[in-house]
Amino acid sequence: MIIRKLFKFENAHVVRGCSSVKCRSSLHGHSYKVELLFSSNFLDKGQMVYDFGLMKQNMKALVESFDHAIAIWDGDDEKYIQDMMHHSQRWVLLPVSPSAEQFSRIIFVMIDKLLRLTSSVNGEKEVYLHSVIVHETDTGYAQAFKEDAYSQNMGTIHLDAILFSDGVISDWEDKRLWEKIKNGERFINPKEV
Repeated sequence: MIIRKLFKFENAHVVRGCSSVKCRSSLHGHSYKVELLFSSNFLDKGQMVYDFGLMKQNMKALVESFDHAIAIWDGDDEKYIQDMMHHSQRWVLLPVSPSAEQFSRIIFVMIDKLLRLTSSVNGEKEVYLHSVIVHETDTGYAQAFKEDAYSQNMGTIHLDAILFSDGVISDWEDKRLWEKIKNGERFINPKEV
């Protein structure tokens, strides 16, 4: 069975090297919709694959880290990177260009790692992140599966290479969320949400 949770965020970026002149040479933004799809052949004690309420915690915090932020590719011009960091409180530095395709891969890697580190308390069993869909517009989206997310052909995504500004981190309930994920610390789902 597959279940889906939808999140939304507003984000600005430049996608260097793309065909469109506007896209590759001008800072611009999108109203993104992100679909997290989970699968399992089992149901928990509540007859659910995974309680949607559980996704409103750390998963939501990670996805919303991109909200009202600038996504910056660490391979961009150094002056541009420094200017964006200087003029915006909310930014995320990424090891790949912030296209919809790469956003779907980045979010997959982040949520997949968090899910694997989270211990269940309600009988959730063999719940896997099936895919991540990132809608950049109403008519266009990218969907990443596990083989895409971890593909070296599409650019390796190391968690250590993703940096969140203090402005992003200050919005998290757990200010050490990203450090815990990178360090492989365990998370325990609450008994009640």
